[in-house]
Amino acid sequence: MKLDEPHPAEDGSLNGLYSTRNLTGTYMKKLPLLCFACTLAIISIANTSFLCHAKPENQNQYLKITADDYLSRMKAGWIGQMAGVGWGAPTEFLHNGEIVPAEEMPEWKPEYINQFWQDDLYVEMTFLKSLEDHGWDVTHKEAGIDFGLSRYPLWHANRTGRRNLRAGIAPPDSGHPQFNEHADDIDYQIESDYSGLIAPGIPQVPITLGELFGRLMNYGDGVYGGQFIGGMYSAAFFESDPEKIVRAGLECIPVESEYSKCIHDVLAWHQANPENWEVTWQLIEEKYNEDHEHRKASCGGKRKNFNIDAKINGAYVVMGLLYGERDPDKTIEIATRCGQDSDCNPSSAAGILFTTLGMGQVPDKFTSDLDQESVFIHTPYTFPKLIEVCSLLARDAIVRAGGKITRDEQGREIFLIPRKKALPSPLEQSWEPGQIANSRYTDAEIETYFRSQDLSEGRTDMNKILADFAPGWQIEGCGLEMDPGMRDEYRGRKNILITHPDDSATPCILSRELELPADSKSKLQLAVSHAKHGDWILLIRIDGKEVENTLVSKQTVDKTGWLTREIDLSPYAGKTIKLELVNQPNDWFYEAAYWDELRLINP
Repeated sequence: MKLDEPHPAEDGSLNGLYSTRNLTGTYMKKLPLLCFACTLAIISIANTSFLCHAKPENQNQYLKITADDYLSRMKAGWIGQMAGVGWGAPTEFLHNGEIVPAEEMPEWKPEYINQFWQDDLYVEMTFLKSLEDHGWDVTHKEAGIDFGLSRYPLWHANRTGRRNLRAGIAPPDSGHPQFNEHADDIDYQIESDYSGLIAPGIPQVPITLGELFGRLMNYGDGVYGGQFIGGMYSAAFFESDPEKIVRAGLECIPVESEYSKCIHDVLAWHQANPENWEVTWQLIEEKYNEDHEHRKASCGGKRKNFNIDAKINGAYVVMGLLYGERDPDKTIEIATRCGQDSDCNPSSAAGILFTTLGMGQVPDKFTSDLDQESVFIHTPYTFPKLIEVCSLLARDAIVRAGGKITRDEQGREIFLIPRKKALPSPLEQSWEPGQIANSRYTDAEIETYFRSQDLSEGRTDMNKILADFAPGWQIEGCGLEMDPGMRDEYRGRKNILITHPDDSATPCILSRELELPADSKSKLQLAVSHAKHGDWILLIRIDGKEVENTLVSKQTVDKTGWLTREIDLSPYAGKTIKLELVNQPNDWFYEAAYWDELRLINP
């Protein structure tokens, strides 16, 4: 084993080489004193060197931040993520290989901040939960089990990586190109923000966490993208200049990597065109989208314009930071208007920028409607609980990095963090990958953790659910957002059906054909509601003709939160008609439809 490569301990952990503790303070591993000094020497030159307890020689070798300032900036970083993804969501993948027209940039709405159903947020919280549960000594296998047991819908590298895990291919092989054709996709990049938010001024943490969690689904540039994003967050606690933050992120990845070259290109093009971001956008487009040689290890490389490669989307994050000039609105707008994954990219750009600002400088419009009580879907975290867990992890990371938590003369808690240069992971290229690690779960582990569990993924069989809820009806265009299906209760009513449009242009439609007798006086009766933070449009069509077009929102429902409708079908007596009930997206924000009554009355 080479000393310049990541080297797991015998139990498979990346950092189990020394005495450490988990968040509860329980010491988990102890080494004989005679070998402790040797172990520290090894760690100090390894990629996991942030774990070394060697103390700096003097105070000038410490970064200094108050605990309150850290908390304010970390909290602002999460607010930025939520603001960016919420504002950009209506444009996601609608403009691939083109700039989003200015007139199609949505207007900010205060309720956009409440992004409790976004995979851009809840997936990274899976990794936080692994750290919370297992401590910093979480092993690759444990991380893989936690991710493999998740039941939320996934796409691209995430989905393939999770399927590999469930099939017994343990990390790091679950993200290796031999088993995952999405190795350079954006997945870990959009899930890596947490790694810098819990590591103020400790760039080695996002590097190490990239090796741990990023390899569940990615490899090479796909991992470097996450380490780059995490490194920028880590720097943003102490640096406000966007270019310096970008360069700090670059120090966390191999300079020879294609990812590094892409970001260096963006820096150079920005210097050449400091006033016109669209010129730089065109240069990025020509090299990193139109030239498929630069996107050959991501699934988007097989398509003309759809580009989910980590590099180009990372370039758009940097575009927002550089051309946004530290203005929150401008940063989000530019990162969004670059197109492609245009909610994830402004989410990371805004998260990094807001970290530099702290809560005191975040505009009120981004926090005025923040919901402190709702839980991020598929997680145990409310917003306050999320902040609490991140704070605990950050305190642990600081001490483990050789830092100190002290108090000043005023009694304020102070974090003293050693200044250490980042040591990037070794260079790997997804189109010329190294050997696999032959990492596997045992048959017993597969049976215990995966086969014995209900781990259904992908689209719920909504037609089967609808057959029980409203026999005779069919459904099409039901998407994955907001976990459609049945709920036991909603707003005082029982056994509620939830649907959601497939995307911002594709409504969800419930339909059935109905043969009416010649003397029929039938009526269609239904009751619908909306999500707490959103609205949608109810369209009712008969034989393709629209007979109802109503916004279902808090302004249109009754005091119980429901809207009832009764449609007279007697004009169609003696005919066979097609009924369509449409869950039409409005502004692509919490567009779920809640259905209670859906029945035909034949007086």
